[in-house]
Amino acid sequence: MVDDRLKRVLGFVLRYGIGLLAVAWLLQQLDSDRLVGVLTDVPPVTLAALLAVTVVGLAGRFFTWHVLMNRLDSASFRAAASTDLVVNFINQVLPSRLSGRAAAPVVVRTEAGLSGGDSVAVAGVHTGLYAVLYGVVSAVGVVAGLGEFPTGVLLLLALSTVLYFAAGAFVLMVGSNLTALDRFLAGVAGLFDRLPRVGTRLAGMVRSLPDFTDASADAFRTLSTAPRTVSLYALGWLVAMVLTPGLRVWLLFDALGTGFEPALLLPLYLLAAYSVTLLPLTPGGIGVTEATATAVFVALGVPAEVVVPVVFIDRFLSVYLPALAGWYPSLRLDLSALAPE
Repeated sequence: MVDDRLKRVLGFVLRYGIGLLAVAWLLQQLDSDRLVGVLTDVPPVTLAALLAVTVVGLAGRFFTWHVLMNRLDSASFRAAASTDLVVNFINQVLPSRLSGRAAAPVVVRTEAGLSGGDSVAVAGVHTGLYAVLYGVVSAVGVVAGLGEFPTGVLLLLALSTVLYFAAGAFVLMVGSNLTALDRFLAGVAGLFDRLPRVGTRLAGMVRSLPDFTDASADAFRTLSTAPRTVSLYALGWLVAMVLTPGLRVWLLFDALGTGFEPALLLPLYLLAAYSVTLLPLTPGGIGVTEATATAVFVALGVPAEVVVPVVFIDRFLSVYLPALAGWYPSLRLDLSALAPE
């Protein structure tokens, strides 16, 4: 009884502590004087447009989850929104994106009430489609930046872009035979167990991934081979990841008097710059992403004193603020399903 009570207290402190630490980090990163200075230079009409664009972008993100959930069972848009916010929160606070992706099926099951197999399929297809689309579109941005980006930045973006596409293609290819992947991961965990010191921890991370079943594989095939479902997902993804971020940054550049030409390439450059979030350098690519995006746009002729606050505002509106919003619904999440037995 005492142990159970202590666990509940520790769980409460941990959950709320993570949220408070996330808020503290955000406030620490925020250069309030610079941010206020930039925002005061932006006309009220532009600020209203930024808010409207951000809302549309969030709706696009929520839609990508909703279209997959609804293909298997009836799910509310609110459940899809909560799923997106919670997964985003987990991906920003955990040191490994593997852990964040491992939690996604649990989030789907908690928020949408889907079965375990369907939850794994929704999370898997979402991950695969997201990564493949990101790799394809980012590659266009990288190619467009040939001769413009510094060599080191170009190589970094090329690497992260290739990894995005490869990871997404792998997930989609093995999705129809998830039971084989389950056996493969069990073998990997067994190999990790033999490693000294860090082996047990690595094996635990691998075993924390959800068990794949025949039901998961059937649902995965249903989602990944339905043209209408994939097309609607791609539409929501383009709105959320390409159109609205590009428009938001263009509005800020224009309001601050720098502009950007050609405007049609801006969202492609931005997406390519943000691709470094995949690399396991910092949780959610924090810091590295902002620095890379700054280097990209400075190389494209935008003054650094404009790029830095604009990139931060864009990341704040598209990533950090939604991540903080996902903290509260994450309190409903039962993470015990992720613990290795």
